[in-house]
Amino acid sequence: MTIEHPDAFHGLTVLTLPVPGEDPVPGGLPAADSVAWRLECGWKELTFPELWQHFLGSVDPTRVRALMIGPWWQEDYTPFAPVVERIVADAHRFPALRALFLADVVGEECEVSWLEMCDITPLIDAFPLLEELTVRGCGDSGSEEEKLRLRPVRHGSLKSLRFESGGLPGHVVRAVGASELPALERLELWLGVDWYGGDTTVDDMRPVLSGAAFPRLRHLGLQNSDIQDEIATAVASAPVVAQLESLSLAMGTLGDEGAQALLDGQPLTHLTSLDLHHHYLTGPLVSRIQDLCDRAGVKVGLEEADDWDPTDDEPRYVAVSE
Repeated sequence: MTIEHPDAFHGLTVLTLPVPGEDPVPGGLPAADSVAWRLECGWKELTFPELWQHFLGSVDPTRVRALMIGPWWQEDYTPFAPVVERIVADAHRFPALRALFLADVVGEECEVSWLEMCDITPLIDAFPLLEELTVRGCGDSGSEEEKLRLRPVRHGSLKSLRFESGGLPGHVVRAVGASELPALERLELWLGVDWYGGDTTVDDMRPVLSGAAFPRLRHLGLQNSDIQDEIATAVASAPVVAQLESLSLAMGTLGDEGAQALLDGQPLTHLTSLDLHHHYLTGPLVSRIQDLCDRAGVKVGLEEADDWDPTDDEPRYVAVSE
């Protein structure tokens, strides 16, 4: 699976801020609240602190609604913590900010599992009106300060929380489940593989699966996992499913065992969509799920994993690891 830069974020068209020396936007920069601003300084003649000051001097920060951080290093990769510190220090200047995307970086810039993060809790605390947060990367090989960390938080406005990772640690998933997020409607976790630090277990997900943690949750994605069959088996009887409108168990190693558990479990026919793409199901299970969803009017994603031949004894792989 190829990760690409989004064209839109939080319902706004993405605009990468030109840096000094680059061609300006024809007609000048748009209003600060009309686009999602993307900042990147990779391979450019300025550091992130310089780019940040350029941003603050180019737009009205009080009107910025959505902010995306692209490559924050120049030639040599640098930790993310100073970026968080700088944004937190200036949080008071962004009263309208409702959406943050940390590390909008694609494979040509840095592989997702090489992206080193840090403790993102201060960012969540600094923006009590934040509605959408996407975090890409985690960090498994650096120091503890360079790995993704999260403490349980109480946040009354967050509606969408998304972690994209080739290896999401169990302690992050446990922190999510222990957080008080009464407004949360969408939760997506790319769990990844153990090789890149993805040691999350089904037990780590129990608070989320119970349905008690997030009463307003309408979309749940437990994706990109090498224990996708175990997750599907747990989801098949999870109370949270009854409150969902959409469910994704895509991008992982889902096979016939997990698919059979879903078919034998609680009804899924109330869903509007069920995403199982990048799977390892045999033909009969694909047909049964497709028929069930067709009869119930559920939109279903059943594209199998790329280059998978069920007659070969090749190991299963997740869609995003490196």
